[in-house]
Amino acid sequence: MTRALTARTTMSPMLGSARLPLTAVLAVKFATLVTEWHFRQRSRKMLSRLDDRMLEDIGVSYKQAMKEAKRPFWMI
Repeated sequence: MTRALTARTTMSPMLGSARLPLTAVLAVKFATLVTEWHFRQRSRKMLSRLDDRMLEDIGVSYKQAMKEAKRPFWMI
């Protein structure tokens, strides 16, 4: 008779250790930060490429768009 796999049986080794090691926590936080920076960089680059009609559609002036696009990726 085969035993059905459930989340409880397949995850049981991980249930005992609810906390990640410090290095893993730091690695995840760093990866999250880098991903956020990359998203900001791409968003600002795409914003700088919009034409006046598209900017008008989203309610942003050309001047506002360029000001935002020139901001460094690490600034919110």
